[in-house]
Amino acid sequence: MRMLKSSNYLVHRFPEHSVGTSTLKVSNLGFRFGSVEALTGISFEVSVSERLAVVGPNGAGKSTLFKIIAGVLKPTQGLVQIYGYEPKGHICIAYVPQRNLVDWTFPVDVADVVMMGRVSKLGPLRWPSSKDWEIVHHSLELVEMEGFAKRQINELSGGQQQRIFIAQALAQEAELILMDEPLTGLDFNTQQDIFRILDLLRQKKVTVIIAMHDLKLASERFDRVILLNKRLIGIGIPEEVFVPENLSLAYGNHLRMFTTKEGMLVIEDTCCEEGDHLHA
Repeated sequence: MRMLKSSNYLVHRFPEHSVGTSTLKVSNLGFRFGSVEALTGISFEVSVSERLAVVGPNGAGKSTLFKIIAGVLKPTQGLVQIYGYEPKGHICIAYVPQRNLVDWTFPVDVADVVMMGRVSKLGPLRWPSSKDWEIVHHSLELVEMEGFAKRQINELSGGQQQRIFIAQALAQEAELILMDEPLTGLDFNTQQDIFRILDLLRQKKVTVIIAMHDLKLASERFDRVILLNKRLIGIGIPEEVFVPENLSLAYGNHLRMFTTKEGMLVIEDTCCEEGDHLHA
């Protein structure tokens, strides 16, 4: 049973962690679609329980980077390591794609979606045990969706959809969660609800990497940020990365910067995914 248009969602088998290694290490990563260079020379590391935002314009390679980290795509060059191992073989990675890649008309309820996070742990030809269902319902409780267990997924709001995918990652016992544009189209209050859940994940030592467009939100709610446009333009704390020269390199002529009483206002001229505009 599949509910995703994409062929991969939560991935693979997980060997034991190497002691003293970073959650994620990316070294000289490159990827090509035919003759088109999608990513080149990307290198960075992410620590346990860190919250990292990956920001850049449309076509910058954010989704491609996430798919390589998750093991969905194989890099043209370079290396990705999760706790010292390549992505293939890990069930500790949860990859949450953009919502438009999900078939929300698929006839499945919320509890079954969250149970998909247990598949890698169940092994072949094994049905979920009472312990597995206990983990599923506890995961739903943590994201405050326990009352929706039997609700069909097509009845959920955008914020509720994101919550069940976080619950799925919790049920999987993921230690690295990659979320591609999870906040797009959500109102302010719903975004704050999601961040409260992300704070809970931090307490559980879960590392979270989120692709997004909103520089202001990235500056306010993340430990570090990556500014990406096919290459890594900057990585670090937001006030050091989101400087005019870096933003110009990332967005080119599509960026307008204005000085206000509150600081720098950044506006992207072109529309982002699902009609978003970039503000900071």
